[in-house]
Amino acid sequence: MDNTQFDALKLENQMCFPLYAAAREVMKLYRPYLDELNLTYTQYITMMVVWEHRSCSVKELGEKLHLDSGTLTPVVKSLEQKGFVRRFRSKEDERVLLVEITDDGMKLREQAAAVPPKIGACIRLTPEEAGTLYRLLYKVLGNS
Repeated sequence: MDNTQFDALKLENQMCFPLYAAAREVMKLYRPYLDELNLTYTQYITMMVVWEHRSCSVKELGEKLHLDSGTLTPVVKSLEQKGFVRRFRSKEDERVLLVEITDDGMKLREQAAAVPPKIGACIRLTPEEAGTLYRLLYKVLGNS
């Protein structure tokens, strides 16, 4: 029996699998550093956007992070409970929920600044390889 028709079903032939496995491995690298900050990875990337923009809507957060509101809402609520952000309705449009950094959230940024170089030291890619991977991954994201 010729099994070549099923070659596409082999794990080794799936592009999605190394992406998935690599993402899980990278998340494991982040875990001890983010535990020190009392953040999950999703909370960390949410804070990155808020640190950069100081204030933005939940919709904008979702667009930047490729997350739906069902995922993002509990993340933002948790960050608010920790005192890192505050949520409030826009005065111009009450349907828009805004997220704003707090003083404690800005203080957390000082600690978080040490995370990227620590992760960079753990991932064994040359700067050129890292740049290529970055561009390719964003190309994949652009196709979604």
